[in-house]
Amino acid sequence: MTTTGAGESALSDEQQQQMRRAVPDAMLQTPYVGWLGPVFEHFGPDEVVMRLPFRHELTNDGARYHGGVVAALMDTTAAAAAWSNHDFSKGTRASTVSMSVQYVGAADRSDLLCRARVVRRGRELTFVDITVTDTADKLLAHGLQTYRIV
Repeated sequence: MTTTGAGESALSDEQQQQMRRAVPDAMLQTPYVGWLGPVFEHFGPDEVVMRLPFRHELTNDGARYHGGVVAALMDTTAAAAAWSNHDFSKGTRASTVSMSVQYVGAADRSDLLCRARVVRRGRELTFVDITVTDTADKLLAHGLQTYRIV
C-alpha cells in the first residue's frame, strides 16, 4: 500500500483490480439478487450488462414482468456499474440515493437485458444511465441512478 497523506493508505492497482473482480460474485450472493436470478453478461470499467432469464413467477400475468422486477434489475445493474471502476480506498459503504424509471414497453416471455453505463463519477456520488431491452432489442425501460459510496 502507498500512503496518501494524513495517515490514509491507498490500495495498489492490483488490489483495486482484485476487489473490482470480486464485485459480480458478491452481488449475486446477496439473498434477494440471488433469488431474482440475473447473470452478468459483461462487467467492465463503467459499463455492465446483466441478463435476467425469463421466469413465470416474476410476471404479472405469466408473460410480462412486474415493474418491480424491472426496477430491481435496473438498480442492481447500475450499482454494479458504480462498483466496476470504484476506487476502493475511498470507502465500501454504499446505497442508491435515487433512481428514476420510465417504463416504455413490455416484454412477452423474453429474457431481459439491462445495460448500465456510468456517466459521471464525483467524490461520493456516481451517476449511471440504465436501459432495459428484451432479447429482440426492444426498449422496455430507461432510467437514471445516483449511487453513493463512502
